[in-house]
Amino acid sequence: MSEILTLGEPIVTFTSTDLNAGLVDSINYYKFLGGAELNVMIGASRLGHSTEYISQVGADPLGQFTIKEISKYHVGNHYIATDDNNWTAFQLKELVDQGDPTTFNFRRQSAAAHFDKSNIDHIDFSGVKMAHLSGIFPAISMQAREAFRYFAEQLITRGIQTTFDPNLRPALWESQAVMIETINDLAKYGEIVLPGINEGEILMGSRDPEKIADFYLANSDRTQTVVVKLGPEGAYVKNKSGDSYTVKGFHVEKVVDTVGAGDGFALGLITALIEGLPMAKAVERGNAVGALQVQTTGDNDGYPTSDQLTQYLASEQKED
Repeated sequence: MSEILTLGEPIVTFTSTDLNAGLVDSINYYKFLGGAELNVMIGASRLGHSTEYISQVGADPLGQFTIKEISKYHVGNHYIATDDNNWTAFQLKELVDQGDPTTFNFRRQSAAAHFDKSNIDHIDFSGVKMAHLSGIFPAISMQAREAFRYFAEQLITRGIQTTFDPNLRPALWESQAVMIETINDLAKYGEIVLPGINEGEILMGSRDPEKIADFYLANSDRTQTVVVKLGPEGAYVKNKSGDSYTVKGFHVEKVVDTVGAGDGFALGLITALIEGLPMAKAVERGNAVGALQVQTTGDNDGYPTSDQLTQYLASEQKED
């Protein structure tokens, strides 16, 4: 079985090739595969770790494309079910030369939104070292939300370490109030919780990293460490024993596209912990992968191989 598991919805993304034209005026698009949870698996696989992605797609060309692409990225696709009655989710995405691109999702009533929790019963959990949980999948439907909880409970029963990234997507939720309440409840499943500072402000009302960390540490007996992503400044870490510190970020001359940076942080941290590195070094790797990703236009194009990551860290240390 694979070292890392996740449950998510793959998104076939049609990205404009018309720079800064906006979605209305863009004419030309190219197709690629994305999705936050899948990004984490792709990046972890690129760093040499075995991964398995759990999901459901439609019996349509986009579903076939999804399964084919996941295999091409060397991510396990053994637990991707096919739904004959609902379509594979997709989105449109702007091409911008800096900052956050606008996206528009076609996800309501998708195949993944009809994922049956009974699919979880067929998973082989043996050998799994960590599982990544994200707040996106439970946002797409009540059925997905139920499956997410069932999956998380199976992980806990088996003693598998979990990370939880809130990954807020307000457009997918019934309301902001439901989003806040549900995400904070689901965060209880995470042994390591990974909120961004902007997410902290929405979810618990503060931009103070320590207050955000304290909130999630007190939120669940299971949560042992909270890592608050600070963007270019790096990340703030606090654990249950009260130890806290900040790991500085990496300087980036020009941010091309921030999509995938948070997922890059998660995969960097997860893979480092699996390799036995201490938390501070794991957070440093997360910062490094996130910094590399924001310098590319794709959702996961900037994720490095092990050699590329080693070279990047060495070059940054020389500059210091």
